[in-house]
Amino acid sequence: MAKKKTERIVEKGKIYITATFNNTIVTVTDEKGNPVVNASCGMYGFSGTRKPTPYAATVTTGATIKKAVLNYGLRFADIFVKGIGPGREAALRAVKESTVEISRIIDITPIPHNGVRPPKVRRV
Repeated sequence: MAKKKTERIVEKGKIYITATFNNTIVTVTDEKGNPVVNASCGMYGFSGTRKPTPYAATVTTGATIKKAVLNYGLRFADIFVKGIGPGREAALRAVKESTVEISRIIDITPIPHNGVRPPKVRRV
């Protein structure tokens, strides 16, 4: 006997946008951080050099949020942005255009507080 999938309603959630130089990944989670919907630009037909573009980020973010709103009833969200890729601003614009109410936008890009030790000086 197959397990029945329970219908989950997630009114309040978190949207994580990871914008790298090669891709843009969008994950919608509930308040506790359990993933509900996730997507990357490759899932929507973008490949190679078209994946890191702002247009690909817009399409991916819009489709992911639409899926979360229709399937799970997402209405309110906090946005967490990570990375400095080209799709960062475009993804934020796509979230603002959606029906989801945004309470806050937080940048969680990791910043080194000194980094690794530099290599020794090269002597030729």
